[in-house]
Amino acid sequence: MSALVLTGARVSVDDVAAVARAARKVEIAPDVIGRLEKARKVLDQVAASGQQIYGLNTGLGANLGTSVEGDAGAFQRQLLEGRSGAVGEALPVETVRATMFARVAMLSVGGSGLSPAVFVALVNALNAGVHPVMPSLGSIGAGDLVLMTTLARLLIGEGEADYQGRRMPAAKALMMARLAPVTLAPKDGLSLINASSVSAGSGALAVTDALSALAQQQQAGALTMEGIGANRTILDPRLHMARPAAGQQEAAKVLHDLLARDEVPAPTTLQDPLSIRCMPSIHGGLIEAIGQARQAVEIELNAAADNPLVLSDDEMVLSTGNFHTAALSLAFETLGLAIAQCAAATAARFIQLTGSGRNGLPKYLSPVGGASAGFVPLQKTATSVLAAIRHKANPVMLDFLAVSEGVEDHAAQTPLAVAKCAGMIVLWRRLIAFELMAAAQAVDLRERLTLAPRTAAVHTAIRALVPALKEDRPLGIDAEALHAALAGGNWPPALAPADLVQKQV
Repeated sequence: MSALVLTGARVSVDDVAAVARAARKVEIAPDVIGRLEKARKVLDQVAASGQQIYGLNTGLGANLGTSVEGDAGAFQRQLLEGRSGAVGEALPVETVRATMFARVAMLSVGGSGLSPAVFVALVNALNAGVHPVMPSLGSIGAGDLVLMTTLARLLIGEGEADYQGRRMPAAKALMMARLAPVTLAPKDGLSLINASSVSAGSGALAVTDALSALAQQQQAGALTMEGIGANRTILDPRLHMARPAAGQQEAAKVLHDLLARDEVPAPTTLQDPLSIRCMPSIHGGLIEAIGQARQAVEIELNAAADNPLVLSDDEMVLSTGNFHTAALSLAFETLGLAIAQCAAATAARFIQLTGSGRNGLPKYLSPVGGASAGFVPLQKTATSVLAAIRHKANPVMLDFLAVSEGVEDHAAQTPLAVAKCAGMIVLWRRLIAFELMAAAQAVDLRERLTLAPRTAAVHTAIRALVPALKEDRPLGIDAEALHAALAGGNWPPALAPADLVQKQV
């Protein structure tokens, strides 16, 4: 894989995923260093003029009115030590890598005044696989600075690091990777931490996962239509042109393409239940929400979100609120609701497939009948999973208190909004696994059914992991195996209309 060259523009969620999960290397374009050097020069000149600059010659938060005298570099270390208040379970390495790359991308835009040598050290640590151990609790979405202190402290050789799968002192990790700790110049510490990089990085991974799950959901929905004998005239493009709701035409086209064949079977019913008949509009709403979340994340990745901000061309340094991510939080709250709605339809289709028998299917999808439980016990599990999703769909962005003596009296809870959305995707994939299992069983039980080429490939992939149900057995084990394939990247990529889904957003 070729290196990703940072230019200060056009970083995408796909770039974040490649660096975070596939260890893609990062290179720095010469223009980026020049941009950083210019901003640093302006910052130093303005500071020398005696202007008050937040976090350089003033305290932070409630200490805004306190002047900083003496060694300004030592104050940068002090502000890191004083804000190292994160607690809780450590974030996964891929999330930390996404955070590191998000901060690198933001800094490359310019405007921070960060010393170029510190920027290079951050890129080198990322490329070397030296990651701070970053606790998960401490940010309320008005910048992620309490979490980000672990990253800044790593670069100066303090705190703990994860290197080559081992947890160790940061100084040791840097030494093993043949990297040297940096010395912080005025404002360098604040420049490293005062941005929403945890939110943007983890948000990029969540968007990537939502796209993948959506492609798998479309497959499951199409196979359900095959297995239940659905009336596929609902996918007629003219119907969706008549009401061009967000994403609806695109969602219908993916389902239509998955079901495409030379001879279209006659429908078994005039109208199917809404969870089947309205799939294009349900999935379309999700497509729109993913697109909004992606746009919100990529705005952050390609923006100068520092406070204060160095306006190099104007030779000015101004305080901002650019670290505040209300729009990003709202996008993920919306995405969570769209996922919950889609998951509810998934669970409804599963119950339709596994119930008393619809469109000629046997009760509970059991080939033996009688007292056989078939798939019906999994209805409880599906309902349990859906309840967990609905719980996570409750909004959190209004849950904040005024802190720092009222100076910081608003917050967006963006990391929590992103984290719960990511958790919903994990649970949603479990429901997708249930639907795939049930739809495949329905296909096997429907006589003389010839599948479309693409749904046949989906059916084959399921059967490679989960055999058809011939008598009652522990289906939870099968569901776990299928979910692991969906979530772990082992689902055959040729089956997913990922390229088409990507175009939709």
